[in-house]
Amino acid sequence: MSASISAPTHDDRALVCSLCGAVHSWDSRVWRCACGGPLDLRFTPTLDPQHITGRPPSLWRYREALPIRDDDAIVTLGEGLTPLLTLDLGRPVWLKQDQLCPSGSYKDRGASLLISHVRELDVDAVVEDSSGNAGAAIAAYCARSSATPHPIDCSIYVPAATSPAKLTQIAAYGARVRRISGSRSDTALAAQQAAGSAYYASHVWNPWFLHGCKTIAFELWEQLGWRAPDVLVLPVGNGTLLLGAALGFGELHALGLIAHRPRLIAVQAAACAPLAEAWSREREGPAAVAPQPTLAEGIAIAEPARGRQILAAVRASHGSFVTVAEAQIVTAHAHLARAGFYVEPTAAAAFAGLLRALPEIPTHATVATVLTGHGLKSVQPIAH
Repeated sequence: MSASISAPTHDDRALVCSLCGAVHSWDSRVWRCACGGPLDLRFTPTLDPQHITGRPPSLWRYREALPIRDDDAIVTLGEGLTPLLTLDLGRPVWLKQDQLCPSGSYKDRGASLLISHVRELDVDAVVEDSSGNAGAAIAAYCARSSATPHPIDCSIYVPAATSPAKLTQIAAYGARVRRISGSRSDTALAAQQAAGSAYYASHVWNPWFLHGCKTIAFELWEQLGWRAPDVLVLPVGNGTLLLGAALGFGELHALGLIAHRPRLIAVQAAACAPLAEAWSREREGPAAVAPQPTLAEGIAIAEPARGRQILAAVRASHGSFVTVAEAQIVTAHAHLARAGFYVEPTAAAAFAGLLRALPEIPTHATVATVLTGHGLKSVQPIAH
């Protein structure tokens, strides 16, 4: 790290249960509260635009807002500060190109923070469950850490039907790939059981992952000339990107650096939409659904662990949910490819949601979405 970038110093840090409010030690290796609730971080960030410009082009340019104490623990592949371009849809919309992150998805943001925290804890073995991208990201950053005097052993649990390209990528990083028969929930349970002998580096449960994902908000703020978009359209399965964006824009607003937080439009595949269904029924938690196969495997999550938080974040932003059919995902994928953006189906699902929502968005609004994963990760199911 640059000598001009110093770690934030706060003495009020803690892990706090989002359900019961129980407080846990910052250095605890617990991954879930005893009540079953997800844990969040109590952490006070700082940011100063004058200190950010001129720093290296990665998410670590926002060092004072990132909850890692020791610079020497940071594990980075230069992730973040991905290009932001416009696309003409009769009006300009902004596309944030996180498919260009080092492992090919936005989840490198969370993995960099999470594995850096693992280094701080002197953990030498992690397990994670994933439909592909998060597993690839965690495996990549464990591999990066293994190039230092502090190697981290990595095992990734995946559904048996995970895209072959993603499985190949995970294995290439040296991680052990554990293919689990059954549902996505079965895969998570298998990883949680294995966490008895290794740290559970869960992109869903671990709050450091969310604090990596929040940098999407900081980058949009910086790249749009130190202002927030009016509307942000994101794909939602486990909701790590949406919750991260809500966290980041919330911090910017609390610091007085933006006048308003963006309205969040959450996109789910109609084949697996427990949160959109809950939204339509005005429920506070996810609805029970019978998931069907979908091209958008990255958001095919029937039981999102942070579902209540996702619904609350969309509600607080005065946002909404949109569902998209498989044919709409295919059409959106082709639209993006013809414009030069080759993304995986999950990213195309978000763009399909944007196309559905755009007629209802005021023409003067600044609209953005995120291209969450590269198309080379999943080429077979949606070939044109």
